[in-house]
Amino acid sequence: MADASEKKLIVPLLPLRDIIVFPHMIVPLFVGREKSINALEEALGQKKDILLIAQKQAKTNDPTEEDVYRIGVLGAIIQLLRLPDGTVKVLIEGRKRVRLLQFKKEGRFYEALVEPLTETEEKNRESEALIRSIKEAFESYVQLNKKIPPEILMTVTSIESGAKLSDTIAAHIPLKIEEKQRMLEITDAKVRLEELLRVIQKEIEILQIEKKIRTRVKKQMEKSQKEYYLNEQMHAIQKELGERDEFRAEIQDIEKTIKKKKLSEEAAKKIKKELRKLKMMSPMSAEATVIRNYVDWVISLPWGCYTTDNTDIHQAQKVLDEDHYGLGAIKDRILEHIAVQTLSQKICGPIVCFVGPPGVGKTSLARSIARALGRNFVRSSLGGVRDEAEIRGHRRTYIGSLPGKIVQSIKKAGSSNPVFLLDEVDKMAMDFRGDPAAALLEVLDPEQNSTFSDHYLEVDYDLSKVLFIATANTLHNIPRPLLDRMEVIRLPGYTDEEKLHISKQFLVLKQKSMHGLKDYPITFQDEAILYIIHRYTKEAGVRNLEREISTIFRKLAKKIVENQQKKKEAVLVSEKTVKELLGVEKYMPVQLEEIHEIGLTNGLAWTEMGGELLAVECAIMPGKGSLTITGQLGDVMKESARAALSYVRSRGEMLGLARDFYQQVDIHIHVPEGAIPKDGPSAGVTMATSLTSALIRVPVRKTVAMTGEVTLRGRVLAIGGLKEKMLAAYRSGIETVLIPKENEKDLKDVPSKVLKKLKVIPVDHMDEVLKRALDLKHPESLFSIDKKVSGKTYKKPFYLTRAHVSGTA
Repeated sequence: MADASEKKLIVPLLPLRDIIVFPHMIVPLFVGREKSINALEEALGQKKDILLIAQKQAKTNDPTEEDVYRIGVLGAIIQLLRLPDGTVKVLIEGRKRVRLLQFKKEGRFYEALVEPLTETEEKNRESEALIRSIKEAFESYVQLNKKIPPEILMTVTSIESGAKLSDTIAAHIPLKIEEKQRMLEITDAKVRLEELLRVIQKEIEILQIEKKIRTRVKKQMEKSQKEYYLNEQMHAIQKELGERDEFRAEIQDIEKTIKKKKLSEEAAKKIKKELRKLKMMSPMSAEATVIRNYVDWVISLPWGCYTTDNTDIHQAQKVLDEDHYGLGAIKDRILEHIAVQTLSQKICGPIVCFVGPPGVGKTSLARSIARALGRNFVRSSLGGVRDEAEIRGHRRTYIGSLPGKIVQSIKKAGSSNPVFLLDEVDKMAMDFRGDPAAALLEVLDPEQNSTFSDHYLEVDYDLSKVLFIATANTLHNIPRPLLDRMEVIRLPGYTDEEKLHISKQFLVLKQKSMHGLKDYPITFQDEAILYIIHRYTKEAGVRNLEREISTIFRKLAKKIVENQQKKKEAVLVSEKTVKELLGVEKYMPVQLEEIHEIGLTNGLAWTEMGGELLAVECAIMPGKGSLTITGQLGDVMKESARAALSYVRSRGEMLGLARDFYQQVDIHIHVPEGAIPKDGPSAGVTMATSLTSALIRVPVRKTVAMTGEVTLRGRVLAIGGLKEKMLAAYRSGIETVLIPKENEKDLKDVPSKVLKKLKVIPVDHMDEVLKRALDLKHPESLFSIDKKVSGKTYKKPFYLTRAHVSGTA
C-alpha cells in the first residue's frame, strides 16, 4: 500500500483549450486565466511538475472534473514570461502520461491527484518494420503538407524509440482534439504506432486529392486570368482607337428588346437566365456564340403579336371571288370562320386540309384566304421531309442547331396568328431520324398546340391562334392520327367550262401583264381556249393551261419586238393562231369506237391528275383454261379480274355457257397504256362486262361507261372519286354512266352541267350492268334459258349452248 501511495502525486493543474501536449514535446503556451497563471507560479516556485490536460469543450471558462479528460501529461516549466497585457507565455516540456484521479478547483489554482501510467514497448523485428514504415509514411506526408517544417523530418528520422517516435509525429499531424486525445490514451507503443500509420495514410490520400484539385483549379484560373487579361487589353486597344465595346452594347440592346417584348413568363425567366450567363462569358468563346444565337432567336419571335382579323364577310367574299372562280364549299367554310370569330373571340384557328389534283389552286387559295382575313401568310413545304427535327428543331447541344420549320416560319410571318400553309403534307417520309408526321400531331391538335415545344427553344410557344392549312394530292399517304386532326376539304378537277372561265378571268390577264403586253389589245376567242384545253393539256387543274397561254404571249411578244410595232394593233387569238404558235397537238381527243365492240368496255378511273376513261379489253382463244392479265396492273386489280371470272362462271349456265367452258378456252384481259401502273377495285364491273361480252359474243355499247367494285355474288359496291370520274366521262363524250347505287348520294357534288349531259344509272347488281351495257335487242332475255328470240345472231362458239341476239343491225 505504501508503494502505491508513493506513485500518486498532487500537482497544479493547467486546463488546455484546443491543444494536446504529448510526452517528449516542448510547446509554447499563452495563459490568460487567473487560476491557470497561479498554477504555473505555484509549480515554478515549488519546482514541481504541472498537469497538462485538455478540456472537452474549449468554451468552458471555469472547468470542473467532468469538463476535462481523464488522461493528461505531466510537464516541466522551462521558461515563464509575463506579457504587458497581463497574460503569461510559458514554455513547457511534456514528461510522461498520467491518469487524473481527483480534481480540486478550490483555492488560488487548480490542483489534481494523478497517477503515472506505465508504457509498454517491445523491441523486435515487427516493431522495427513498423517504425520504418511510420518514418517513410511521415516523409511522404511532409512532402505533401508544406505546413510542417523540414527540420521536423530530420528530428523524426533520428528517433529510434517507437514510443517517442509516435508521440513526436502525433504532435505534428493536424488531427482533431478527440483523435489526438485517443492517441494520447494508448499506452502500448506498438498499438499507438499502428493507429498512427493508419491515420497518416488516410491523411496522405486526402492531401493527394487536394493536390489534384488545386492543380486543376490553378490551370482553370490561369486560363481564365489569361483570357481576362487579353480581353482587357483588347478593350483598352479598342478604347484608344475610338471603337465602342460592341459586346456590351449588344447585351444592352438585347435587354432593351426584352423589356419591349411580350414574352411569356417561362420565356422571360429562361432568357434572363441565359443573359446572365452570357454577361459572365468571354465574347470570343464558343459557348457565348451559342447563347447569343439562342437569345436572338427567342427575342426575334412575335411573342403576343397578333394581327386584327377582317370581320367584314362581304369584303372577304369579294376578295375570295377576285382570286378564284367557283370553289363554293371552301369559300363558305372561310366565311363561316369569320362569322364565328366575330361572335366569339375565343375560337382557335381551324385546321383544314385541301386535297385535290395538282394545279387546282390549293396553294394560291391559302394565300387568298390570308388576304381575305387580313392576316400574314407563310408557307412551309413538307415535301421530302424525313427528319423529325425539321419540325421540332435540333437541341442546342448540336453544333449549328436551329429551330424547326414551324418556329422559323412563325418568325418569318411576323405575327402569332398567320395563315400557315403546310404544303405537300402527303409527301413526307420517315427513316431512322424519326417520323415528321408524328411531330405534326402536336402542331395540328387544338388541344395541344397552345403549348408547342420546340427542341431548340426549350420553352412553350402558343400556336392556337394560327390558321393551319395543309395541302395534299392524296389521302392514303397521310397517317390516320394526323388525318383525324384535320378537316378535309376536297378540290376536284375543273370542267372545261370552269377552265374556260378561269382562263378568261384570271390566266389570260395575269400572263398578259407578266409579258409586258398589258396595253396591247390581245384577246382570246373561247374556241381558242377550249382548243388549248383539249389538244395541248390533259390535267384536272390549270397549271399546264397557264403554261401554254404563257407560251402564246411569249411568241406574240417576240413578233412585236421583231417587227418593231409602235402601233398597238389588235390581235385576235383563234384556233388557227393557237396551232401556229403552239405547234403540233400534244393530245388527241378521246375517240370512241365507231361501232360497238365485243370484249371492249369503257371504264372510269381516278388518278392524282383527275379522272380518266379506262378501256378494258378481253379476248377468248381456244386453250386449256389459263387466265392472262396484262397492262401493269396492281394486286387489287388482278383480284378484281379473278372475281369477275368467278361471277361469270357462276352465271355460266344462265348465259348459255357450257359447264366446262373455262377448261376449253384461254382468257386474256388487257388494260391499254401498259406503261402506266394501275390499281384499285373500281374496275371490277368493267372487267366482268368485257369478259361476259367476249364469252357470249355480244358487243358492249360504245357510249356506256361504268365504275364499281364487283363481288363473287355479283353485288356492285361503292367506289371513290365519283366526281372526277363523271368529269372524265363528260370530257370523253360518253352518254350513259353506270354507277354503284351506294354512290347515288355523291351526285350532289357533280356540276349540274355534267349531269344534264350524262345519263346516270345507279345499279346494285352485275346482272343489271350487263343488261344496260351489252348491245342486246331484248336485254331481258340475257339470263333466259328457254325463251326463243329472233334477230341477227353471231356465229355460235363451240363452248356456247345457245346464241344471243344483238340489237345491232
